[in-house]
Amino acid sequence: MFHTYILYSKIKDKYYIGYTGDQLSERVKKHNTNHKGFTGGIADWNLFYFETFESKQLAMMREKQIKSWKSKKMKADIKHKDLFV
Repeated sequence: MFHTYILYSKIKDKYYIGYTGDQLSERVKKHNTNHKGFTGGIADWNLFYFETFESKQLAMMREKQIKSWKSKKMKADIKHKDLFV
């Protein structure tokens, strides 16, 4: 199983969108470690939203679709609406 997920940081007031074949709890822990990269150095990333897919390709396609949304509001609204294509 693969997951497309959105993390949110209150400190940065930013979202991070990704996909993984790992367990989500383990992936979030990795994001909250001290490492280089967008999520590194800030340990307040929380799982905001996720979807599960049977293939890596589908998870990657959904990640790309969500990343194409330029509005922070659209990303926040995903929890409140059915925004599937």
